[in-house]
Amino acid sequence: MSTSLRRRFRAWIAAPAYPWATGGLLTAGAIAELIVIPGSVTTTVGVLVSAASLMWRRSFPPVAVLTVAAGLVGFAGDVNLYLSIMASGLIGCYSLGRNRVVHPALAVAGGALGALCVNLVHINTWSRMELPVPALWEKGSLSLFAESFLLTVVVFGAVMMGDAVRSREETRTERHLAHAQLIAMERQQAAEAERAAIARELHDIVSHSVSMIAVQAESATYTTPGLTPEARDGFQQIAATARSSMAELRRLLGVLRTSLGDTALTAPQPTLDHLAELVEQHRAVGGTAELRITGERTALPAAWELSAYRITQEALTNARKHAPGARTVVEVDYGADELLTLRIRDDGPAPGVRPDAGSGSGSGSDGGTGHGTGHGLTGMRERAALVGGRLSAGAGPDGGFLVEAELPWGTG
Repeated sequence: MSTSLRRRFRAWIAAPAYPWATGGLLTAGAIAELIVIPGSVTTTVGVLVSAASLMWRRSFPPVAVLTVAAGLVGFAGDVNLYLSIMASGLIGCYSLGRNRVVHPALAVAGGALGALCVNLVHINTWSRMELPVPALWEKGSLSLFAESFLLTVVVFGAVMMGDAVRSREETRTERHLAHAQLIAMERQQAAEAERAAIARELHDIVSHSVSMIAVQAESATYTTPGLTPEARDGFQQIAATARSSMAELRRLLGVLRTSLGDTALTAPQPTLDHLAELVEQHRAVGGTAELRITGERTALPAAWELSAYRITQEALTNARKHAPGARTVVEVDYGADELLTLRIRDDGPAPGVRPDAGSGSGSGSDGGTGHGTGHGLTGMRERAALVGGRLSAGAGPDGGFLVEAELPWGTG
């Protein structure tokens, strides 16, 4: 059975109308069978109740007990075994195990007891029909109970099958839930790691700026002629405040440095001026890329410059990993409305599912130009959100994969 047919079959079974349709068809078949082979009143009632009760087996699973009991009563009332009783009895036993109406062992034990009762009724019927029935203590009397043994085996098989299906579905549900929780945990960890990387980089940027304030304020007290004592004290207070801020920054954010080496932390943070080098490095490792810049180059705040660079870096890394050999175009638009737009698109095969986390480190394949984020689309979205922007990623209009980010910088 093909995958599409299997899915359609499962969807049909899961439909609300399925038990009503099957129960109704089985009841109609039972009526037709009773017309062809009439039975006693007990048999007729048992056959019809056993078949019709299946309509409620999903909305009220305990009705399966009535289904099986009515089937056994119908079979006990006549030596003929109707096909409708066989079908409804099997479905009823399956429903008992599938819905765990009672423990499977109890269901099998009840079915075995019912089968024995039916067998005893039939032995009595055979005696009244003057058939050769040996006494229970005579040789060959155990063969009289082959019927109850066979019915017990059938009940056992149907109940166990239903219980196995239930266990498999519960296992599948638990596995899907665990998988979803794992993915959510990985995405949360990726986002936290990316925020830590952003905090480290911003720490470097802010530390540099605050250090310059401290140095310039300290120098001004010696290089500016004619300063009044009040002005000199003001410069000294500015320098002292800057140094205090530096100490506070190191105390609060310095712990984030432990996972990186000193070289990565002290290296200059890249800007949009380094995009040409980034594209060249992409070509150097076997990629094909083109850089297109529109609008007038504007010096953006450091956080914007760094976020745009890292987004481009990660997008190129993903292109090399998921579409090797594809042609990649990097478009940078310095909009007149103070909106920086980035578009990184490749002409690789249409994407199926690209990882949302853990896409590989940018530094490992970008020639060591600053540490890469290594968290794929999650990291890029964090970068865009940092500066109040947005990022989308998916299939491009002409195929391939498109990463588009809009970073408003006028409010920076």
